[in-house]
Amino acid sequence: MSGTKLRSAKWQRRLIHPARAVIDIGSNTVRLVIYEGPARAPEVVWNEKVAARLGRDLNDNGLIPEAAAQEALEALARYALLIADRGITEVQTVATAAARDARNGAELLERVTELGLAPRLLSGRDEAALSAMGAIGAFPQAQGCVADLGGGSLELVTIEEGTTHGAISLPFGTLRLPGLRAKGKFARAVNAAIDDADWQGPADRPLYMVGGTWRALAHFAMRQNGYPLTDPHGFRLGAREADRLAKILIDTQPHQLETIPGISTMRASYLPDAAALLRPLLDRLAPSELVFSSWGLREGLLYDSLTPLMRQIDPLLAGVHAFAEPRDALVIDAARMAGWTVEVAGGAGQHNERLRLAAAHLSSALQRVEPNLRAKHAAEWALDKRWIALEARERAMICAALFGSLGRTDPPATLGELASAKDIREGTGWGLSFRLARRLGAGSQVSLSLSALRLPDDALTLHLDESRAALATSSLMKDLAALAAWLDREPKIAIVAFVRADVPDDAETRGDVA
Repeated sequence: MSGTKLRSAKWQRRLIHPARAVIDIGSNTVRLVIYEGPARAPEVVWNEKVAARLGRDLNDNGLIPEAAAQEALEALARYALLIADRGITEVQTVATAAARDARNGAELLERVTELGLAPRLLSGRDEAALSAMGAIGAFPQAQGCVADLGGGSLELVTIEEGTTHGAISLPFGTLRLPGLRAKGKFARAVNAAIDDADWQGPADRPLYMVGGTWRALAHFAMRQNGYPLTDPHGFRLGAREADRLAKILIDTQPHQLETIPGISTMRASYLPDAAALLRPLLDRLAPSELVFSSWGLREGLLYDSLTPLMRQIDPLLAGVHAFAEPRDALVIDAARMAGWTVEVAGGAGQHNERLRLAAAHLSSALQRVEPNLRAKHAAEWALDKRWIALEARERAMICAALFGSLGRTDPPATLGELASAKDIREGTGWGLSFRLARRLGAGSQVSLSLSALRLPDDALTLHLDESRAALATSSLMKDLAALAAWLDREPKIAIVAFVRADVPDDAETRGDVA
């Protein structure tokens, strides 16, 4: 029965959020990505590419090599079959700089069409704007400039208030950089191209870095600086430090970079040239910092298709919801627990409330894990899993909350590199309060409805309805005392009479009332 219920729930989720696919015919790689999950927080369930390097000869003869075209078409034929076999109907196929700039680009797209696909040739401005939409989707409050480095081109676009403007595309893709650098006066060429495009980006604002080669640069910076997280998405790097590292990378041999986790052989070969491009960009754009994004063109296509209302959904909460509910951790229960503990939450108001709700939901899912695995999962879910719209400091607070929900006040020491001691202490307090909420009635909504947690004077008082007085055993007192000590309060229990209307209407049907 449970298997049938799980399958039914999974099937229902797929009906609500059907799979969608993006095929990206790029200058360097030809890729298929299949997404599932909520529209505002799509989850990659399949990611396949071939490094056809369609744009490798653009600087020499302006053509896509036949061997490269054939390799790309073989991959695309496979992708078309995979999509058909999975019954995916929402498919976007786009082609970028190589097909746009090559003299035989139109011929390639005709051959793609013969495979049953419907390729859309993006202009340089379209490509820039869509990449920027990916960054906006990943960083809802983003203000500044996006630099998307692909195999055939570099796109620059300004983003402000959820919109894009001033998009340009420059012929500085990773496949073209070696030839351009060999001609000399590279920095002058970069500045001249920007001048010719009559483009002026905002100074002293973040520069959002989109593209696999930029993410490889982030991995290098993370290793150099001993950064404790593993995902480059959301990693921030000061402009001065970025320039210092770029100087190092320019003279670094690719084989020395391949040993760094997250840097492939292909990206290692591109990094010295990308670093040479970065230096004049830093001089010209004068950004306040660099912010690395895992979302770009493909995610921008998905985000661009959303309604304005859908774009307003919090991607962190949407992602946590999609992750936790299949583990039988319901968002309504997490919201009830977050509400029950709100008086002891402390912190910075509404901004931290979204973190506390996310932490409550994840802590509920954590209880479905075997006890000996919970601490490991608490660290992995908070620190290593890719969440959208979650800063390093916020990851640390959620991690501290998950450890607190296990009754532990000793989260990983690395959290101190990501957040202040005050933030970590606050997150731990959230977790201890979640633990008390669960201990009270084994997750029963009746127990929460017939109780309240209050902070009068110097005490932490648990108010219990007379009908629930038997819940106040030594194990409950232990968790109440632990939370009270953390908050520098005196633990107390008060037996009172609650209004019976507070009991949820569906309590009996859930088996919470005997």
